Formats: sequence, structure tokens, C-alpha cells
Amino acid sequence: MSTATGLTTRRLSSALGAQVTGIDLREPLDDEGRQELWATLVEHKVLFFPGQQLDADSQVAFARQFGELTSAHPVVTAVDEEHPEVWQIDSQKETRNDEWHTDVTFVKRPPKGSVLRALRVPEVGGDTLWADLEAGYRSLSAPIRDLVDGLTAYHDGSREFAGALAQRKGYGNVWDGEVFNEFSLVEHPVVRVHPETGRKGLFVNPGFTVSIKGLSQAESVNLLNLLYAHIVKPEHQVRHRWNAGDVAIWDNRNTAHYANFDYGDFHRVMQRVTWQGDEPIGPAS
Repeated sequence: MSTATGLTTRRLSSALGAQVTGIDLREPLDDEGRQELWATLVEHKVLFFPGQQLDADSQVAFARQFGELTSAHPVVTAVDEEHPEVWQIDSQKETRNDEWHTDVTFVKRPPKGSVLRALRVPEVGGDTLWADLEAGYRSLSAPIRDLVDGLTAYHDGSREFAGALAQRKGYGNVWDGEVFNEFSLVEHPVVRVHPETGRKGLFVNPGFTVSIKGLSQAESVNLLNLLYAHIVKPEHQVRHRWNAGDVAIWDNRNTAHYANFDYGDFHRVMQRVTWQGDEPIGPAS
């Protein structure tokens, strides 16, 4: 546990995750506060702020203190016209995210992180889990680390979001200055070097990674399945039980996450904004 400039940080697991108290996210931060909070995020990878009172406006204002925001999603419509940055994840609209994924890796420059707040949560269930992709890389055997260091993977969002783009007649949102109007394979290194720390982490996920460049189908499937199973070992995870008002922020460059769908017909509603990212760089670069 550490305390500075009013913040109290409590680690939640040996791999990643911390709870932060002593801060009202509706209040603007000074330079020292921004630097401390961002450094805390980089250290712990995912932070949880219980009992906040954000609305869409203050969620956007908080996030903008740490970088430029993306549109809500490349192809999914924003929550409303006044908040083009906000994606509403609504269980009654089949946006449950109950698959391990790193956000929007099917574009050239995936988001560097996200801010998620809980509007409506079930009495039981609906937890979200995060996995530490750097811990996943470090705990691989040395020969497997050497192998994956030099590999490149293809990412594709069409399996999850082709229907959403079709409903909009092929005209998605503006992303990186251009209208997103088609899905194509995007290449990213299997191992990503974090641009702020230099640490290596796996950068593949079951949601959007479809194959590994240069490998046969059987080799690709089996290697990816090995990595996926390894990434989500319990010792690489932290789990959050939501209450309405809770806010989570995470580093999308070295984590994956999974929203449990174990709450039946209950109406679960979250809202998310994301920061613009940069092009992933691998060890060879």
C-alpha cells in the first residue's frame, strides 16, 4: 500500500491490479496528480476506483487529461450524438464481451488504454477479469520465448463486428482520421515491447488474432492455443466485482480482459472510452 498526494493504492494481486482511493475523478488533476496516476497505471496495469459519481461528460473529461480519445468504436454507434467517444456496452443489445480480448487490435494503432464505468450491474455475477500479458510472456519457457519473439500475427475484427458494419451499410466511425469501412487483416508482433517501460508482453488474443504469419494452419492454431491457455492462468489474473459507479482504467498494451456472462436476463450496462494508441513494436524492431 502506498500513499502520495492524497491517493491510496492497494495491490490486488501479485501480477496486476490495484484499488485506488482518495480521489474524486470528477475533479481535474494538476500536473503532479496526472503524472502520479499515470505512473500508477503503468505499474499496476489496471486500476479500480470504487464509488465514483461520473456521468458521460465527466468520464470523457477525466480521460482527456491523459491523451486524445478515439471514437466510441470503429464500427459500433456511440451512445448518443453528444458523446461520440462513449461506447455503451449493453447486455440487452448483445454486447457482452464474454471472450478474452485486447481492445480493437484489428486496427493498425490499437488503443493504449480504456476507462470503463459501471452504470447497472447484477446483484451477482457480471465480474470482469484482466490478464497480465507481460507475466504471461515472462513465465513461458526460454525456448518458447525465443520462438515467439520473432513472430508476427494477423488480427481481424470481422468475426465479431462484420454484422455491425453491415447494418451501417459499410460506413463505420472515423478512426485515425479515416472512415472505417472494411475489415482487413492487420499485422502485429506476437510479442509487443511496451513503449514506456521496454518490457515484453504477448500481444495475441482469442477475440481478434486469427493466425500467425508464415506458419501452417495446424502450427498456427496449436501455438496460439498454447499461448491463450498460458495467458489466462489464474496467477496472471485479477478479478473485479462491480458496484454501480465503479470505474476501471487499464493499459491495453499489455493486458487482456473478459466480462463474465453469468447473470442470466439481468440488464448490465457499462460505458467505455478509449485513448488513441500507437503502432505495436516487436523485439526485432
